[in-house]
Amino acid sequence: MTANTKFFRNNNRSILFITSILALFALSCSSSQLTVDRSIPPVLGPPPSFSIPSIEHLELSNGLPVILLKKHNVPIVQINLIVNSGSIMDPVGKEGLASITASLMDEGAGDYDALALADAIDFLGANISINTGLHTTVVSLNATLSKLDDALELYSDIILRPTFPEEELKRKRKERLTSLLQRHDEARQIASILFNRNLFGAEHPYGRETFGTESSLNSFTREDLLAYYTTQFKPNNSSLIVVGDVEESTILPKLESIFSSWEAGEVNTVKVPEPVQVEGRKVYVVDKPGAAQSVIRIGRVGVDRHSEDYYPIVVMNTILGGSFASRLNQNLREEHGYTYGARSFFNFRHVAGAFGATADVQTEVTKESLTEFFIELNGIVDFVSTEELTRAKNYVALRFPGRFQTVRSIAGQLADIQVYDLPDDYYDSYVEHVLSVTMEDVRRVAHKYIVPENVLVIVVGDSEKILDGVRELGLGDIVELTIEDVLGKLSVGEK
Repeated sequence: MTANTKFFRNNNRSILFITSILALFALSCSSSQLTVDRSIPPVLGPPPSFSIPSIEHLELSNGLPVILLKKHNVPIVQINLIVNSGSIMDPVGKEGLASITASLMDEGAGDYDALALADAIDFLGANISINTGLHTTVVSLNATLSKLDDALELYSDIILRPTFPEEELKRKRKERLTSLLQRHDEARQIASILFNRNLFGAEHPYGRETFGTESSLNSFTREDLLAYYTTQFKPNNSSLIVVGDVEESTILPKLESIFSSWEAGEVNTVKVPEPVQVEGRKVYVVDKPGAAQSVIRIGRVGVDRHSEDYYPIVVMNTILGGSFASRLNQNLREEHGYTYGARSFFNFRHVAGAFGATADVQTEVTKESLTEFFIELNGIVDFVSTEELTRAKNYVALRFPGRFQTVRSIAGQLADIQVYDLPDDYYDSYVEHVLSVTMEDVRRVAHKYIVPENVLVIVVGDSEKILDGVRELGLGDIVELTIEDVLGKLSVGEK
């Protein structure tokens, strides 16, 4: 047999084999098409059971609590220091103090100046960040196990030995003053600030400016930052969350060597008053000449994190505006094309936060958009279908495990357990609680918390084009404002 003969015979066999496979595949596809109705979506199976590994509660010699969750599949460690102080601690006239103090902690610490500290962190491939909220400040470290010891040294410098350099304070002040100027052209910022201020009151911690004002930013001194830091950053006002590829026997000695010298002390606290609910409809239109869009915010006071209605509210809000398939988004985006997206939310906090519904809509359809908003706000109170209820519960339940994909996201979930004093097994029953929400539960909380007759309405847009239309809706008396009425007139400059 010649070489050419062998070649052609082998080649024919290969062709015959491939042809047979393709024929079988075509037959399979043909069979599938006969049995599958592709005009309807497949039926979802039951959500898989979900539970997180056990949480270990430890404590350092100075009383600093340590919450440990082991996750050994990837050699990465996430450590979050949670300090139970945030922007609600800002003194009157010193708005933004907590925020700017935290932002400067990694701009110089220990023997490092800002650039040297950033280089040292980058060299290790680590990430250290500091974020301030209303009630907490979180200092986060994410590092590989092989670089953890070196990263912990830098982490401890930032937490225990920040230097708050004068030149960095001046730089940060200039940045923020510039941002205040930019806000005058940012309709979303204008709407958000006015919404919070008018919903909670200018003196309420939830209604005040947390970023800083021109006056407060110009007043800050290094001594102000040091005073805030030394009174709030205490082990008896903090806790450590550790998630990753570690054991108690290895990580606890490391943390002890770093934090044992951190001394407890007296900590100032602030009691946040319960906000007063909105009565009647209050409408504010802020003129932004030439705006191509109108920013709409509609809302009222919601509920706190410990509300017994938490799960029904989560499901109800998913139907209203908490998902892409929600009523608000399907109406204003998909059906009418007024906006790229519309949504609703509940801010669950230590005391009642905000409920809000929001969208950025085309200027020409501001009136029509407001009409559709109120159709949906009234509609959720009147009727919810069985299909909507099932879809919303599945949406929440099936997405829930995604919160626990990484060590960083797991640490964030454990922070809620610590901050809101939830039980360790809280997440084990989360899906069960969501799936147990009934139609009556949804109707009840919609009627209780979505009250379109008693809401705050904020519209930021071109008054010349939108004001008459808003007035025609008869939502209530309209207060006309300028941007400077909301944000103040800035001379903006460092004093």
